[in-house]
Amino acid sequence: MSQNWPAVTEGDYIVKDFRFNNGSTLPELKLHYRTLGKLKTDQNGHALNAVLIMHGTSGSGAQFLVDHFAGKLFNPGQLLDANTYFLIIRDGIGHGGSSKPSDGLRAKFPRYGYRDMVRGDYELLTKHLGVDHLRLVMGTSMGGMHSWLWGSTYPDFMDAVMPLASLPAKISGRNRMTRKMAMDAIKSDPEWQGGDYPADKQPRGLITALYVLVFMSSCPLQMQVECPDRETADAWLDAKIAEGMKEKDANNLCFAFDASHDYDPPVQNIKAPLLAVNFADDQVNPPELGIFERETMKIARGKAILMPISEATRGHGTHTIAEVWDDYLKELLQSSDKAKL
Repeated sequence: MSQNWPAVTEGDYIVKDFRFNNGSTLPELKLHYRTLGKLKTDQNGHALNAVLIMHGTSGSGAQFLVDHFAGKLFNPGQLLDANTYFLIIRDGIGHGGSSKPSDGLRAKFPRYGYRDMVRGDYELLTKHLGVDHLRLVMGTSMGGMHSWLWGSTYPDFMDAVMPLASLPAKISGRNRMTRKMAMDAIKSDPEWQGGDYPADKQPRGLITALYVLVFMSSCPLQMQVECPDRETADAWLDAKIAEGMKEKDANNLCFAFDASHDYDPPVQNIKAPLLAVNFADDQVNPPELGIFERETMKIARGKAILMPISEATRGHGTHTIAEVWDDYLKELLQSSDKAKL
């Protein structure tokens, strides 16, 4: 790994009596985060170099600390050089090291939505990290959707917005159906036990949910290249499911899929320059829907980029392969550099 970026600092911020949009509360909501670099402020204490990077459904901020993302962006001289920027990589509510159902409440955990997650991020930044403005807000998949929400909910808070592999519209159609399939597979399994299954024994319905996840994020062309025969295809799938059964929790996954219930960003509110990137082989956000371009056109300074299928793209997962789309990040940073405008 070409890891030449500064050491990662990890921490937790506890929000007391966090009230969710549905009226439920948690006495203590833990928000876990990672930062790289140092915050720079102007003479009035306003943040100048903060960048918020947000992960996808059932993931965590750890997914970005890999060679094909951080190794292409965070090193000295790269676009998000961690010696220049203050990079904030948080675990959203219900994910990673932040408060989530598997911590103990299980199915009794508050039903959270994407708006709760974004509001939690806002509190983390403003009340704990001392960030009152973002140079850039960006995210992948669910984090991309959160980017659309950030731009429309706090339109004066950032200089630029870059959603990756996402659509700025409510979850519907096949996207909604696949999420429901995964949740139904888990909750219809007798081993689910209303969410009170033994902590060391996931319900078998999780296997079916993981099958759905494979199809949601699959890339037919590359899967054919990587698995050209029956034996390699079967082995790949078996390994993928085995890995998921070790890493995923049924309650966490159900809550994470359900969290999109309140997603419908008012994109016309977005003021900052926005450059959104999607991929033609993305099965989660298929280009033929036309939503991507139509909704981005409502943004005064919005631009939609649909990247064609190539040997470098990997379907939905291309969002984390920075070398495929980093030229567009460069374009956005340059066009939104207030020092040069």
